[in-house]
Formats: sequence, structure tokens, C-alpha cells
Amino acid sequence: MTALLDVSELYVTLGRGRRRTGILHGVGLTVAPGEIVGLIGETGSGKTTLARAVLGLVRAESGTVAVDGREVGGLRGGALRAFRRNGAVQYVFQDPLRSLDPERTVFDTLVEGLAVRGGHGRAELREAARQAARLVSLPLDLLPKHPGELSGGQRQRVAIARAIAVAPRLLICDEPVSALDASTRVTILELLLRLRETRDLGVLLITHDLGSLGGVADRVVVLYRGQVVETGTTEEIFSAPRHPYTRLLVTSVPSIRDEQPPDPAARRALRAEVRGLTSASDHWSTT
Repeated sequence: MTALLDVSELYVTLGRGRRRTGILHGVGLTVAPGEIVGLIGETGSGKTTLARAVLGLVRAESGTVAVDGREVGGLRGGALRAFRRNGAVQYVFQDPLRSLDPERTVFDTLVEGLAVRGGHGRAELREAARQAARLVSLPLDLLPKHPGELSGGQRQRVAIARAIAVAPRLLICDEPVSALDASTRVTILELLLRLRETRDLGVLLITHDLGSLGGVADRVVVLYRGQVVETGTTEEIFSAPRHPYTRLLVTSVPSIRDEQPPDPAARRALRAEVRGLTSASDHWSTT
């Protein structure tokens, strides 16, 4: 099966002159149709930069980014705008309150992408908004409301509904549950599972919380200081992590450890090992 998203040997450098900073260093990953891949890493590891590279929002120094078999990393100008307009890839941001226009109703938000494409009458847009709302179990009586009138979980459902209204092949979710309470977090993750199954969506789920991926992701990619240090099925990553950074992440999640408290000495040793890796890789941050 052809990968829906195929990132290979991706290098991204930001800044200019002596302020140039290497963010991604030969990163590679794939997402297949109907697959949820978790991308985990600490703040500053390059997760969001990778997502922006897929969308063409940052330029790659080298490497390739292909969506559904089409190389998109080199698109510029009108070709890039056309790629974004066709909606094959949609992005769900961490904070829906900041990503949703406070002046637009839920209805206007849900049909925004279709309206930009054109060719849809008001009745078609109305039905499309209803369908998108139903897919995420959003009550239809919320359609005339504004984001400020909704709960955090409802706003995140609106953000997801807006993304899927244009029938994307790939959904990139950047920390979609980090700002939500525990019960709402579970609801949103279950929603992603349902959309994957009913729409054959490929999902790249970006997070710094390994525990959020346990019952959702098919595979996990671990990003550390701009490099992929480990990848495998969720079961492999949880039960037999190989890289010190991954092992440190796993020991921080009680449910993964069968609720056994971590051994303090082992945790200290892991932290020391990770600190040693950080010191040895300081040259990665500059080019």
C-alpha cells in the first residue's frame, strides 16, 4: 500500500547567517490510509516544524515530503496554494480558541473551506455543515453560536469538524487534547478513532504525552532534538523501548508500568543518560 504521507531524510534549518539553527535532521516517517501514527517528543524537538513542512509553511533544506504519492515539498506559488485549497491535508491546532475566528459562527467556520473552493450553493453548505457536525457528535443547535459560547471540548470538535468538512486524506493533529480535562480528552481521542475507521483517514497525532497514544496510535515515532530516535508499533514502544529517551518517557506513565511506581535510582540513571546524549548532540542545533 502506498503511504499517504511519506517523509524521507528531511532537513529543515531556520534563521539566517550565524543565527541559522538546524531543527530537523534527516527525519523520516510514513502514515498509511486508515492509520494513526503518534509523533512524540519534548517541547522544541521539532514536532510542529515537521507538521509545517508537510503543509509547505516552512522550506526544507533537503529531503522529500510526499502526500498520496505526490511530492509537495518543492511546491511554490500557485501550485502550493492549489495544494492547500484542495484540502488533502488538514491541520488541527492545539488551542481551538486561538485557531477559531471569534467573530464567525460555528456554521461559517465549518463551511469555510468549501466556500473558498467555490461551486456550492447555500443549501449545499448548510447540509455540509450539518454532516460535519454529526460526524463529531456536535449538537446542531450550536451551529449559530460563536466559539466563545462553547466549552473547550466543543471548540475542539468544531476545529476537527472544520478540518474533515473538506474530506481530507490526512489529518495532522498538533497536541489536540493537551488543553482539555481528562474526560474530554478521552472523548476527542475516541472521535479520532471513529473518524479513522469510518473515513479511512490517515492521522498524524503530535503530542508530548505518551500516555495519550496508548489506546489510539497504531505506531509511534519518537523525535528527540530533531532526529527520529525510535519507531515501532505502540505495543513495541510501550513494552520494550530501546532508546534512553523513550525509556524515560515510558517510565513516566503509570498505566504503562501497570501502576508500579518507578524506581528512583533507575529514573536518575535514565535522566543522566539522556543528559549525556544532549551534551553529545549540541552540534545538531547549529549549521
